[in-house]
Amino acid sequence: MKALQFKTFGKPDVLENVEVPTPERDSLSAIVQVRSASVNPSDVKNVSGHFDHTVPPRIPGRDFSGVVVDGPTEWLGKEVWGTGGDIGFTRDGTHAQFIKVPIAALSRKPGNLSHEEASAIGVNFVVAWLGTVSYAHLTEGETIAVIGAGGGVGGAVTQIAKARNCRVIGIDRAAPAAGSPAASLIDEFVPFGDNTVERVRELTGGVDVVYDSVGGIAFETALHLAKRRGRVVEISSTGKRRVDFDVIDFYHNETQLLGADSAKLGVAESAPLMTALVEGFESGKLRAPLIGHRYGLADGQDAYRAVAEGTVGRVVINM
Repeated sequence: MKALQFKTFGKPDVLENVEVPTPERDSLSAIVQVRSASVNPSDVKNVSGHFDHTVPPRIPGRDFSGVVVDGPTEWLGKEVWGTGGDIGFTRDGTHAQFIKVPIAALSRKPGNLSHEEASAIGVNFVVAWLGTVSYAHLTEGETIAVIGAGGGVGGAVTQIAKARNCRVIGIDRAAPAAGSPAASLIDEFVPFGDNTVERVRELTGGVDVVYDSVGGIAFETALHLAKRRGRVVEISSTGKRRVDFDVIDFYHNETQLLGADSAKLGVAESAPLMTALVEGFESGKLRAPLIGHRYGLADGQDAYRAVAEGTVGRVVINM
């Protein structure tokens, strides 16, 4: 089969188009013919050598959508989707024509999504669901502030929150891109800056949940937004990884601080979350993100460069 592979760490130039043996299944696995796979910032970081546990040579890629071509009879020919913090890192990933996954990793793709759209869901929506639903237990009628609302994760959080009938305050340096799901769903937009906390408090008096997809430079702002016994979810550390905050204010407010890391979920552990998302997409409560650029596998380096340069919209490789 054809695949993207890197033998040494570096910029996207280290990615090679190679021919490698097509994986073969065993009694605990299935073979998926990948139709589309998105490129995430974590994939670019992986190729650059950011993650200590990655051992080259490696086929990168976390998210995928495709068709089961070898596996249990009940799954043959089924359209599936998935993601995982192991594929592309400790096992070969999705930027290839075929991928071997555990049977437990199989999750039915929403019927109303194309393979392109389905391949752009995984990482962003899994970490969004993990932080909002699994950890912060966001419930109907609550207010959530989303720092980084214009990004992929922020947009996914916004959609999940609105599907749960919550009020969403979007916070970012610029408003979400016109036409994106987040742009039409946020109830109020507040620019990120010196007056963010004051403005959000004027609107809400304090929010139940803060989902901070920026972290680092935004960490103290996130803490100040939470009402008493509010929950703050952190997934990143943009700008700096060590932060200072007032511990007395923190415990007086009885704030709950939660970290969410989708990379800790392998492709099998991520499958139940992907399955939980199916109803939302098929009912129309959730929408696929904008596809910004499409590439063929032969142009994989260009796909990675587009993500590295911060292009608007999701980047997808079609096999």
